[in-house]
Amino acid sequence: MDNATLFQAKWQWRAFLISHLVALLLITLWLIPSVRIALLNMDAHLFHVLNSPLESNTVWLHVWAVASLRPFDIVVGVILLALTVRGNWVFKPEQVRSALFGLLTVLLTLLLIRSFFTKAIEAAGLQHASPSDLLAHAIHMSDYFQTWERTWELKDRSGASFPGDHASVLLLWGFFLTAFTRKPLQLMVTWLLVFLFMMPRLVAGAHWASDDYIGGVAIALLAMAWGLYTPLAHAGSRLLTQITTPLFRVSAHLPVINRLSLVRYC
Repeated sequence: MDNATLFQAKWQWRAFLISHLVALLLITLWLIPSVRIALLNMDAHLFHVLNSPLESNTVWLHVWAVASLRPFDIVVGVILLALTVRGNWVFKPEQVRSALFGLLTVLLTLLLIRSFFTKAIEAAGLQHASPSDLLAHAIHMSDYFQTWERTWELKDRSGASFPGDHASVLLLWGFFLTAFTRKPLQLMVTWLLVFLFMMPRLVAGAHWASDDYIGGVAIALLAMAWGLYTPLAHAGSRLLTQITTPLFRVSAHLPVINRLSLVRYC
């Protein structure tokens, strides 16, 4: 797989349709009232298991409080970006720039789909608040770290938690890398990070689990369908590569930076 064929300039109908069918199945199941109630009951049990130890376990409280701060999302983004553009991890060194721009194109697709989907859920009156707002005896980390909450915003509640926006981005990154990954170790590391970085919102109660495994998965699959399995990623990657080539050529003369695969292959 060379740089020119990393993304296909054609519709991949089989993957496109399968992604839509799975997303439609998940959303349809969630729309059935009895199924949705059953899922939320299971989510409530999981929330209790994850959230209750915050009251008695100081280490558990501090670890997840730090992981729930807004700046920690930046740390997560840097880790995901580093793995995406690390030459010879999933992509060859000469492919990483194309891969990055393709991923950015699919992420923009995700933002558009998520915006439309969220508005549709709200219009249908199906939006709900997070478990930390609705369930009795929920432990709010922001009550323990009020200074952190005022300074950094500690994400432990939401008035509109479906679908899981944070999870949808993580899941999309996981699906994207999986589409190009062939080694079991790479798959294991990718999905270990996805599930690990999804955990803070679940422990804090900012999202129900089904916000992630129903809403987040469905949105990520739709973004993959329209972003990766159509010519969109190919076109977006080529356009962004052309626009940024002069910048990377200048960066190629900078010490240390010029050693990065992202910069080296102009």
